[in-house]
Amino acid sequence: MTSPGSRSTNRARGVKLSYFIRDSCAFPTWALQAALSLVSGDTPSCNPAAGFLEAAGIGAKKRDPPIPLIIGGDSSITAQALSRILGPLSVPLVSYTASCPCLSDRREYSNFFRTMASDIYQARAFVQLALKFNWTWVGAVIANNDYGLNLLKIFQEGIQEAGVCLAFVETLQRESIVSDTKRAALTIQASTVKVILVFTWYTDVKELFVQLANINVRNKDMWNVPNKETYRQEKNFLVLVSCNYFKVTDRQFIASEAWSTSSDLLKEPASSKVAGGVFGVAIRSSFLPGFDSYIRKLNPSLRPNDKFLREFWENQFRCSPGKTSLSTSLPACNGSETLAGVHNLFTDTTQLRVTYNVYLAVYAAAHALHTLFSCPDINSPPGNSSTCLVPNQISPSELFQHLSNVKFTTPQGELFYFQGADTTAKYDLLNWQKTPDGQLKIALVGRIDGFDMHLNESAIQWHTGSSQVPVSVCSERCPLGTRMASRKGEPICCFDCIPCADGEISNKTGALQCDRCPTEFWSNSERSACIVRQLDFLAYNETLGITLTAVAVSGVTATTIVFVVFIYYRQTPMVRANNSELSFLLLLSLKLCFLCSLVFIGRPAVWSCRFQQAAFGISFVLSISCLQVKTMVVLAAFRSARPGAEALMKWFGPAQQRGSVCVFTCVQVIICVIWLSVSPPVPQPDFAVPGLKVTLKCAMDSVVGFSLVLGYIGLLGCTSLLLAFLARKLPDNFNEAKLITFSMLIFCAVWVAFVPAYVSSPGKYAVAVEIFAILASSYGLLFCIFAPKCFIILLRPEKNTKKHLMAR
Repeated sequence: MTSPGSRSTNRARGVKLSYFIRDSCAFPTWALQAALSLVSGDTPSCNPAAGFLEAAGIGAKKRDPPIPLIIGGDSSITAQALSRILGPLSVPLVSYTASCPCLSDRREYSNFFRTMASDIYQARAFVQLALKFNWTWVGAVIANNDYGLNLLKIFQEGIQEAGVCLAFVETLQRESIVSDTKRAALTIQASTVKVILVFTWYTDVKELFVQLANINVRNKDMWNVPNKETYRQEKNFLVLVSCNYFKVTDRQFIASEAWSTSSDLLKEPASSKVAGGVFGVAIRSSFLPGFDSYIRKLNPSLRPNDKFLREFWENQFRCSPGKTSLSTSLPACNGSETLAGVHNLFTDTTQLRVTYNVYLAVYAAAHALHTLFSCPDINSPPGNSSTCLVPNQISPSELFQHLSNVKFTTPQGELFYFQGADTTAKYDLLNWQKTPDGQLKIALVGRIDGFDMHLNESAIQWHTGSSQVPVSVCSERCPLGTRMASRKGEPICCFDCIPCADGEISNKTGALQCDRCPTEFWSNSERSACIVRQLDFLAYNETLGITLTAVAVSGVTATTIVFVVFIYYRQTPMVRANNSELSFLLLLSLKLCFLCSLVFIGRPAVWSCRFQQAAFGISFVLSISCLQVKTMVVLAAFRSARPGAEALMKWFGPAQQRGSVCVFTCVQVIICVIWLSVSPPVPQPDFAVPGLKVTLKCAMDSVVGFSLVLGYIGLLGCTSLLLAFLARKLPDNFNEAKLITFSMLIFCAVWVAFVPAYVSSPGKYAVAVEIFAILASSYGLLFCIFAPKCFIILLRPEKNTKKHLMAR
């Protein structure tokens, strides 16, 4: 025997490879019968009604010993049955089309080999395609058997962590194929899925395409009807059908190897209507040297006993080869007929797929027998006890061992070997493309070698007729600045896009969550990037700053005018009443109050942060101290008018009044000095407040110091209010205690409202609130105390007399 591709010169040369071919007609029981007859050595003549081509036994002729190897198992079910029967006999079984992953189990199918790749690789190829083209929303139509269910299971396992979802799975049963395909067609029509996997036989696919084409025909009159509302009855409900789904022509079908190369489907009119651009996986094809010329040279005259060739000749050339018989009315052929120019399925050797798998199985068997029959070389080391086998001594178990270790290179340059029961997975990637005449043709656009995919994307013609990859998603990928939010009760591929919150961003599409910006940064308006936060403060050139500055300057101006009026009329009773020195000191302190509010406006600095709170606290204590001493003087003067209380006024003379104001003010000065020495306010951005603009403010590290300053002002204010309230009904015609009472009521009301407003105001508005409180209380003191006096001085001079003031 000279094995194919071998150049051996050993003593096995000259042994012939013989075989039997038997036809099972795709019935597993017939395949079992053929296999058992071959391995038992029983080779009866072939019954024309039940011949056996399915099981090919190699190594026997006529009454030769039992067959040591069988090439067969046209389906996974047949291969499983044959392997279980032949396993105990240790007869190797090599299948060329069985693809079930279960057959890779050596413990259960110990004698099994195959030249067809396991469906695991095919299913993983579909997973690769879905991920490569970003198809996250796909449907599946499968055969309700091991082939379809296994492919679907492996596909689901592959997409489980990849974010790909199955919108629907429709199963087709051979016994109810019409009703099943109708149901599947309606599902496809109603679904938003654009990519559909089809794992079933070409006969089932043909019926499915017919049903889809029928849907198009039934709805043809609705294609161009705008805004037409059509309802259909579905489970006792009326369902509105959108016009966009009437015509099923925008679906991309992905084919398994069971139908991707079907010539019947290519010629089916329904296919060109609904299935343009089919993308599929197919058993790899290869050129067989000499096979085409062998086919072209076939002639019934050279093979007079070949019934199949005779019938083919009659159908092709419409003549009867050889002598005519009564069974045919065809004329006799003239002998010039030849297959050299015939182009049909029989003579087409460009798509040898299953044929190539058979070719490899025969090659593997031949190489295994070759190594089994090879004798030791004369140059072998001494002591080699190997002996040459002869055909009668072939043991199936020995052939199994040699078959397991076979490794050779085919004439096509392909390295072939078995990995357990399997071989390296090799597939062709095919695309159905339309020709200019509207017909469909198959184009090779890529290959798969194991887990590696090589694809020419530019050569693909999708269902749209272009190379633009179809989009099949339940929800579009979320844009920048948004995140995905799952919809309750729906697959993970169906989601809503929620804008990121303030201060958070997502800088990539399809983000699962938003990322928070660092403290010094904030999100831009699109929520797609973090940008540096802008420093913000109450500036002089903004509307609020200008308004507050104008109000403060107006207060200073009004205070100055009152001061000038009092200076000019300083000798009048109205000015001299209640110690004019305290009145002038009060006006000076009010002017300081108005001016200190200006320190709060502008960019905070170290000096301004320290000065503004001290100036505010001291100015207001000075003002309230003057009012409190004034009130005390009024009360003392009234009490001294009583018998026996003349000595009381010596404690409230001018020197004592000035000293009291000084003492009250010094207490505030001491508080401010200690506070500013221990923990002074410093300019610091307030990152705690959300927003692109961050307020630069005077941060108070010591709240105690600021609380003492406000608390002392509040204590003096309450005391002054209480004393003024007690003196409000004294019998003088012009009692200043009444004016002080009103002014202190306004003062206390303003500062009681200030605390919650200050705490709740964000950013620079807290500073504005404090300035407003300073200005409001200052205006309250100015107008309540000095407005009535100025009115009398300027407009009612007749009342500016001592007699009028002392009148009861």
